[in-house]
Amino acid sequence: MSSSGIPRGGHPLSETEAEDLLRCICFKTGPPRTVGVELEWLVHELRDPRLPVRPPRLAAALDTVRSLPLVSSLTFEPGGQLELSSRPAGSLMECLDSLAADLRAVRSALGPLGLTLSGYGVDPWHAPRGRVLHEPRYDAMETALDRTGPAGRAMMCDSASVQICLDAGLEEPGPLGYHRRWRLAHLLGAVLVAAFANSPLHGGRLTGWRSTRQSLWTDLDPRRALAPSPDGEPRAEWAAHVLDTPVMCVRADEGPWAVPEGLTFREWLRTGLPRPADVDDLRYHMTTLFPPVRPRGHLELRMVDAQPGTDGWMVPVAVTTAVFDDPEAAETVYRAVKPLAEQAGDGPAPRNPLWLAAARDGLADPELHAAARTVFATALEALPRIGASEEVRRAVAAFQERYVVPGNCPADDFEAVAS
Repeated sequence: MSSSGIPRGGHPLSETEAEDLLRCICFKTGPPRTVGVELEWLVHELRDPRLPVRPPRLAAALDTVRSLPLVSSLTFEPGGQLELSSRPAGSLMECLDSLAADLRAVRSALGPLGLTLSGYGVDPWHAPRGRVLHEPRYDAMETALDRTGPAGRAMMCDSASVQICLDAGLEEPGPLGYHRRWRLAHLLGAVLVAAFANSPLHGGRLTGWRSTRQSLWTDLDPRRALAPSPDGEPRAEWAAHVLDTPVMCVRADEGPWAVPEGLTFREWLRTGLPRPADVDDLRYHMTTLFPPVRPRGHLELRMVDAQPGTDGWMVPVAVTTAVFDDPEAAETVYRAVKPLAEQAGDGPAPRNPLWLAAARDGLADPELHAAARTVFATALEALPRIGASEEVRRAVAAFQERYVVPGNCPADDFEAVAS
């Protein structure tokens, strides 16, 4: 992410042009063919993850990792979390195999330095971490998010996730249609939060949430982390949401970035103040919106906590891909999660009762538990049809047996240890 010298994107953008652009670029339709994953990891002391890693040592380790010849894109979050983003892959296994190879290379580089990658939704022992990255983007983000409390800094510096990217779907209606997939993502998303909740501790204490990471997103901002209505026409709902969300910052070529308070992008377009907005500003503004499902041409599902173990991250990727991209599975799962809409009510995710129950209770919630059992059973039937390896199928089955059938989640293991 560039920190200065950002070029401007041509002529000032009109409100009509912005709406047209959003409708065109955010839901690119066609047969679902590709899958991608963004993995965030906490970097911990290898011999004892409770020991702090001092910023100079962390910075030196990150420099070592930057030199690796990876297929995935490598970036770092403000607190030093390491992120690997796969290229769009033509199949589930292509995506999993490529990312797994890159992760092996990263771990091999960190091991001799006495460091390791840890998969937790938030740092269980260290909070708050200080920022390692000091760039105008993150300075502005911190200023903006501080206005609504400490959740923003914790999200920036202490959290990690598994983000699953799938094609938006077909233009036509049906189980693979983009409208259906948009709706499915917001109902299934709560099931994914509950099943893969893995952050009951933060800063050494139990928080009362099985997914503390999701609770941070809930508290983040009055509007920035909310989903638009999943019931309307997706393109129209998302375009309105983008334009009516306050601007986090106004970028500058030099010096600190302005952090206006309460200025929506629509108002910025109409007034032209503090300077006219252009296409680059609109594209950048979209990166400062953090809903649980973010349309970026494809759908980016952002609600899953980072997972324990070397390959634990593969399970949510495999399950989600199977029930989205296999038509039979998509129809079965949609029928299973559709009744959850009543529990969700009219409020937006992640602040509605369904999503709050998922983050607080995990699969102890009976409706979410019932839906998860169907989701995992359906995924296991569909995985062979989308080419999943026997190893991946065994991993999903083991997770199902250990957590989903009895109504638990990874957070329950950690709570038992902590108590």
